[in-house]
Amino acid sequence: MVVAPAPGIRHASGVGVRDATLADLAALIDVQQLGAVRAVGHIFPQDEYPFPREDLRARWAAEIADPGIEAYVVDDDAGAIVGFAALRGDELLHFGTAVETWGTGLAAEVHGDLMRRLAARHVTRARLRVFEENHRARRFYQKLGWLPTGRVSRTSFPPRPLLLEYALDL
Repeated sequence: MVVAPAPGIRHASGVGVRDATLADLAALIDVQQLGAVRAVGHIFPQDEYPFPREDLRARWAAEIADPGIEAYVVDDDAGAIVGFAALRGDELLHFGTAVETWGTGLAAEVHGDLMRRLAARHVTRARLRVFEENHRARRFYQKLGWLPTGRVSRTSFPPRPLLLEYALDL
């Protein structure tokens, strides 16, 4: 069943953050795929480990339906999806913006909104995991005050690279 989007927050820049719906999945996955291939293609060479589009589509569908996960899309003033995010408890579970928005400040703006949402739920320390070899993302998070915790894990997607945990005091 497709559910109408919940009212979202519209930022001064013209972008809005709203609840993700099943109707958003194709566009959300398009944004995620382009960014992932650009940012972590060296970790997941596409000829050997192609972007797992259908697996991620199924995961997002399950997360949108899960009441314990807040799944969001970011849309521009024309209604095109230019980002995505998901929160679970104190964790920034997923976060990304369209490649064409990189370097514009959009990610920092949306990140601030997400952290305010966590703080409003009385979360005092947020967590996330980022690929060890995703240097661009690590620089972004560190610039915003995130610090490594020393905890490591591995993704479930082959070749199962390391994920580093970061934390941010809110």
